[in-house]
Order: sequence, then structure tokens, then C-alpha cells
Amino acid sequence: MNTTTQSRPVEPGPTTLGTRPLAGRVALVTGSTSGIGLGILESLAAAGASVAMNGLGEAGRIEAELDRLRGAHGVPAAYAGADLADPVQCRAMIGAVQDRFGRVDILVNNAGIQHVAPIEAFAAEKWDAILALNLSAAFHAISAAFAGMKARGWGRVINVASAHGLVASPFKSAYVAAKHGLVGLTKTVALEGAEHGITANAICPGYVWTPLVEKQIDDQAKSHGISRERVIREVLLAQQPNRRFAQSAEIGALAVFLATDAAQSITGAALPVDGGWTAH
Repeated sequence: MNTTTQSRPVEPGPTTLGTRPLAGRVALVTGSTSGIGLGILESLAAAGASVAMNGLGEAGRIEAELDRLRGAHGVPAAYAGADLADPVQCRAMIGAVQDRFGRVDILVNNAGIQHVAPIEAFAAEKWDAILALNLSAAFHAISAAFAGMKARGWGRVINVASAHGLVASPFKSAYVAAKHGLVGLTKTVALEGAEHGITANAICPGYVWTPLVEKQIDDQAKSHGISRERVIREVLLAQQPNRRFAQSAEIGALAVFLATDAAQSITGAALPVDGGWTAH
């Protein structure tokens, strides 16, 4: 855990609402050193939450990103490292954030990996790794954070699933299974938290513009011998009627809304942000 910023967040109250509706809250976002997770972390910090970053990356770059968040948004920010495929480390991560900030109010389970192969050739170790990170890690983190949320009578669990949590695609058996499982886990957590001021919702993005997607476009263009524009329209965005990538800031904005009291009656939902993909 990074400890260079020592001040504890203020307790949330009426004076902390308005343009910074999450002032005084503490948010942990897994897989937040880049891409969608970083966009969510940035949005939560901009809304006033103290933030804990988790994910892979070089230590100096991570610290520079934390410094940027502190300077840009005036909130405490720390790093919570963990191998999320290890249940012990998942739970230790929650404990470390609780020790650092006093609690975890908002838990965003975003970390994930992907592998594409026909099911008869899908390596068992790939299946196990995807289920461990995309599904089991969320369970272990929620389980470790839930008692504190119940004790305080307030909590937000936000699971970043996927359009593949609602529909399937060929050659993605583990990813689709994990994301469908994450939606089911979300609904169960919503029911268990309903009388304790805790909501649980799943965000289900389609394609979001990230550095990994940028690389995928170039790789697909080379492998298919077609232009980047054709890859975008005919391969990646073929299922998205609006034919555009979502931006990570859009996912972050939805996460912020779900974390506010304005969304306290929204729970157990799987919310597509997919340009109409799942409307087919």
C-alpha cells in the first residue's frame, strides 16, 4: 500500500454533496492502472472519493499516476497491490485498504483477462485463470468488504461485467461463462444487501476504447489484410448498431451515478453500455 498521503477522508454528510457527491467515501477499483478501470478510478476521484488503485504496472508509473490523481482532484490516493487470482491476496487487499482509509465504501470489480479459442482446443489452464480473475476474485473481494458495509449501513458494489454477461459469442467460453456468473453474483449480492443500505449492480460494456483495443485493431488489420477502418466497422463493432467505441469516461460516469444516493433504489441490475448490441 502507498502511504505517502496520510489524511483520512472526512465522514460523508450533507455538506459534502453537490458537485462532489462522493466526498468522504472510499473507493477501491481493481484492474485500475489502465483502461476502463483507470477511467472509473478517475471519475470516482473527480466526484470526491478517496481512491485505491489496483493492477499491474511499473512502480514508478503507478506512483506518478497516483500523484496526478491527488493533484488533479485533491483526494487521497493509494496503491493496493495483489495477485487477484489468489483468494488470500484478494482478502488481504481489502484489509489493507481498510487499514489505510478506515473502510471500503465503494468496491468496483473490474480486473479481467480474455482468451479466444474453440472449446475443443480451449486450454484448461486458460479456463481456470479466466474464472479465477474475472469471477472468483470479485467474490473474494465482496466477501471481505461486505461485513464492513453492513455494519455502516451503506455500500456500493459495482461489477464490470460485459455485453458477454448478457449474450454469448463463439470461441469465448471461459469469458462468457465468467461474465454471466458475475451478473448472477451481482444479483445475489443485491438481495443480501438490500436491507442494509448496500446496492450491487453490473455494468455491461460493449467495446470500449482502450490501449488494448487499439493494439487489437492493428493485429486484426494485419491478420485479415484489411484496413483499420474495416476492422473497426466489420469485425469489432459489427454487433454494435451505433458503430462507435464507448469511452472509459462513460463507464466512469455510470459508476459514479451508481455510487451516489440518487441510485439507492437501483440494485441487482445489469446495465448495458454497448451501443445497442444486446438490443438485437
